[in-house]
Amino acid sequence: MTPDLLLRGGTLLHPETGDTQSADLLIQDGVISDIGSDLTAGADVPVYDATDTFISPGWMDMHVHLREPGYEHKETIATGARAAAVGGFTDVACMPNTDPPIHTRDVVEFVRERAAETPVNVHPIACVSKERQGDELAELADLADGGAVAFSDDGAPVRHAGLMRRALEYSTMLDRPIINHMEEESLNPGGQMHEGEVSARVGIDGIPALADDVMIARDVELAAFTGGHVHVAHISTARGVELVRRAKARGLPVTAEVCTHHLTLTDEAVERSGFDTNTKMHPPLRSAADRAALKEGLADGTIDALCTDHAPHAAFEKEVEFGAAPFGITGLETAWGLIGRELIAPGVLTVAEAVQKLTVGPRRILRLPQPTLKEGEPAALTVFDADTRWTFAEEHVRSKSQNTPFLGQELVGRPWAIYQDGRFMRGDN
Repeated sequence: MTPDLLLRGGTLLHPETGDTQSADLLIQDGVISDIGSDLTAGADVPVYDATDTFISPGWMDMHVHLREPGYEHKETIATGARAAAVGGFTDVACMPNTDPPIHTRDVVEFVRERAAETPVNVHPIACVSKERQGDELAELADLADGGAVAFSDDGAPVRHAGLMRRALEYSTMLDRPIINHMEEESLNPGGQMHEGEVSARVGIDGIPALADDVMIARDVELAAFTGGHVHVAHISTARGVELVRRAKARGLPVTAEVCTHHLTLTDEAVERSGFDTNTKMHPPLRSAADRAALKEGLADGTIDALCTDHAPHAAFEKEVEFGAAPFGITGLETAWGLIGRELIAPGVLTVAEAVQKLTVGPRRILRLPQPTLKEGEPAALTVFDADTRWTFAEEHVRSKSQNTPFLGQELVGRPWAIYQDGRFMRGDN
């Protein structure tokens, strides 16, 4: 525990306004007690040199898979939280495709209890349907009372429109979003990668962009009918971005997130890598045109949040032929370096805009309190820069798994530390 800490010489970044302020920041008993120039503290108070770094409210990844309970060989809540902290995140929201799924209150409470000793706040997302089977609505009110911040059957869509309608109607009473994995599965039986020129050339069954677009269109109309909040998980298609844009223009309660890997790689990476299974994810890497549309959607505010869809798998699961491998890659440790390289350096987003998509955006969607850099407020913050060039290597991995296509790549920008709930954790330790 580090209840007292002096951060000296940083630039405070307020993402809601974009304002910056060069100042020292003193934390006492876990609370920001003073902000100003040339602050001093007692001899026993640790001092962190924040020169040439930004200090922002703590970042949040609203879409991660922590695998516990049931798949602890891939990840645990403890190891996932460690990876999140090193990646600059003070908060994560974890998806319910565990074993058992997060479909009853006791599993929600189990996740929260396991997370209590980690340096990161873990917010459980519970199932829409019992057993994540898509047949019968879960006890949403009880799950919300237990601490679920949203509902999703992620890993699979809410297949039946009638069930989705009822879930959205309940969501309006519970003030929780329904997060859907947008995929009409009947359009892509057996698909392994994006359906397009590359899949046709290499002879791999494809997943068409249409599969995502049809489901997004359905859910937009259900949001219009019910008034329930639909959140589009890991949006990946140009048409999907346009559907969300039009929904927002209609004033509908529709929001969206995008993963860092969909902003970075395209379906060409599958072939170029020699069918590396770390280029296999769900939804799949799409076309260059889709990637460009995702960046445009971020820039114009159509897409509300950046996330990782951190999906760890053990080496023996990924070290198989492409068609037999599970979907998904890790992402917590590489998120900011990819954001810096793909969005900030090229001028797609400013530093403040990128941080807004990691702080204000996700918490607004999930109705969570926004941490602020103000005197008298609990300290929840991230220390980072946006220009350090570094090579991501195995030594930087804190997840239990290493299924990432970014090992050996140069990234731009590093998270250096987080402070949360009286704990200070440096990312370079």
